[in-house]
Amino acid sequence: MKILDLNALLSAHPYPGRGILLGRSADNTRAVVAYFIMGRSENSRNRVFEATEDGIRTRAYDESKMTDPSLIIYHPVRVSGRGMVVTNGDQTDTIRDCLLQGRTFNSALRTRCFEPDPPNYTPRISGLLSPDGSFKLSILKSADGNPDCNLRYFYEYDAPPAGEGRFIHTYQENADPLPSFEGEPRRVAITAPDAKTLAGEIWSHLNEDNKVSLYVCYRDLSTDEMDTVILNKHK
Repeated sequence: MKILDLNALLSAHPYPGRGILLGRSADNTRAVVAYFIMGRSENSRNRVFEATEDGIRTRAYDESKMTDPSLIIYHPVRVSGRGMVVTNGDQTDTIRDCLLQGRTFNSALRTRCFEPDPPNYTPRISGLLSPDGSFKLSILKSADGNPDCNLRYFYEYDAPPAGEGRFIHTYQENADPLPSFEGEPRRVAITAPDAKTLAGEIWSHLNEDNKVSLYVCYRDLSTDEMDTVILNKHK
């Protein structure tokens, strides 16, 4: 599989929706995590990321304008032990709770399906970063928009080569209804030396009208020290 330029992918796609990147820094010492959200409606755009004790959560920027929090207010990132869970919905808690019970990432997601938001039926994308830098990704999606069939895909990666990652997002293209992501997570290069640089690159290549919030973390594989950046369109 060809190694792709993440910035070029983002520039060419005005609305990938929500995206997860997991991988390894170019110096081979840190695991890399990135998660962004975008929005086309006022309700989706009315959000910010804020730090919590175990990761981040979304919250309304203007509470008076929030019309339906059910699918947009959640914890995208939670640390469980020395692992990190990152998702685009409340399945973060499902995965975290299952891990604490000694169950697995896959078994947790077998209890869930795509989001109940017709006609898009937004996929649930999820990732789990392990302490050694290996990781898992998953997407739960409808069968070409058919809500009677839930498709579950799981991808497992041993510790990746230095400077490489895998990128998955919710929507294949900007259309109505929004079609689900297709194929395997994209293999992309990670050349940024730190979280601030990678965050700046991703943020500058996300569509200006649709981007909402971004989280980037470089986690030292030896010490677990985390270099973290949060960017919000609403400041």
